[in-house]
Amino acid sequence: MSTAILPPAGEVHAAPGFSEAQFEAFLESRGEPAWISQRRRAAFEVYRQKLAEPLNPEEFKRVDLRAFQPARFAVSSAAAAPAQFETLLEKRADFAGAVSHIDGRSVVARLDDKLARQGVLFGSLCELLKTKREILEPHLMSRAVRPEADRISAWHAAFWTGGTVLFVPRNVTVAAPLYSLIGLSSAGVADFSHTLVILEEGASATLLEETGSAGSENTGLHVGAVELLVGAGANLRYVQLQNWNHHVWHLAHQAGAVARDGSLQWTVGGIGARLAHIHQQVTLEGAGSSGEVNGVTFATGRQLLSYYTQQTHKAPSTRSDLLYKDVLRDEARVVWRGMIRVEAEAQKTDGYQRNDSLLLSADCRADAIPGLEINADDVRCTHGATAGRVDADQIFYCMCRGLSRYEAMHMIVEGFFHGVYDRIAVEAVRETLSHAVKRKLGIER
Repeated sequence: MSTAILPPAGEVHAAPGFSEAQFEAFLESRGEPAWISQRRRAAFEVYRQKLAEPLNPEEFKRVDLRAFQPARFAVSSAAAAPAQFETLLEKRADFAGAVSHIDGRSVVARLDDKLARQGVLFGSLCELLKTKREILEPHLMSRAVRPEADRISAWHAAFWTGGTVLFVPRNVTVAAPLYSLIGLSSAGVADFSHTLVILEEGASATLLEETGSAGSENTGLHVGAVELLVGAGANLRYVQLQNWNHHVWHLAHQAGAVARDGSLQWTVGGIGARLAHIHQQVTLEGAGSSGEVNGVTFATGRQLLSYYTQQTHKAPSTRSDLLYKDVLRDEARVVWRGMIRVEAEAQKTDGYQRNDSLLLSADCRADAIPGLEINADDVRCTHGATAGRVDADQIFYCMCRGLSRYEAMHMIVEGFFHGVYDRIAVEAVRETLSHAVKRKLGIER
């Protein structure tokens, strides 16, 4: 694979626009506590070292980065200006709190007073790291997303610009969902937002997160990370709707870790971006823990959306269940590479993964590669993948009954996605995904 961020042989340097001198200038502009700067410096050194190493060929060989030019993007040093975002989730539910980050800077942070009195933290990562260091520092990029994973995670760890924190104390239930927006409002901005969710033992919460662009033509770069840390007996529902415009490059490491008897339901909607590559991992660390991953992807034009998913079982009697459904049109391409890994001590594991693709044109392409790596002998692990085109007879049948071709296509696509919708407990999320599909098909604006 050829990539614009791979240095010439024998030469080690940062991606253009992210050199050592620019890193030092970035640090100086932040005004952060010394301990954060030290962690950034360590991550930058890892980043420089990783530039001398190739990206994982199994993960990246189907992701063409030759047109990617990091020098076109820069971290914004100005305060974010007010902007209008075509959000899909924000208007569809009543939230107990909301956080917004525009061009890497926090502009809104609110939380219901009752939850705040119970010890819930929800707000800006930059601000809360300063005031709640003793709670957050042990978890930040140490348990889920680690800088040493590859150059992209190290790049993020050195340059993260802000993001969202949700901390729920032991046995506290947040009944209403919380909302987080990550937005790009200016052309050429590089955003390195970070989401950190920590649920202590017995806690429960739902976080709905959305990415969005202020305009349809602005170029942008998002190098993000998501960390979902679920304590013993805790229950987290996390939704991320990726809704960038078609000129944004989206690279992210996202990881969840679930302790004994905890549960994580993770729903992903992949709608936007010019190119997106997400490394997504769920690690079941404690006995009796479970993880459910739901994915809905709709790619059009010349979009390339890529997912590298891992379900890792490290304890006995754990369960993971992944279902991704992709719809492709025009010359779009979707890549999914999935792996279930079972450690030797994870007896009585129940692991499942499936990817289904619906092709709406002759020129689109779906690559699905499921895999198993099992080191225990008392397990049940299965996987599968399917791909096929829309049945012309189904479209003809619908059109004979007064539907337009687009309306018929929507009914078929909606039915295809229904298997994922049925697994999502939050009605606002189901409605939002359905609305996003209609917009992609040109039925709604």
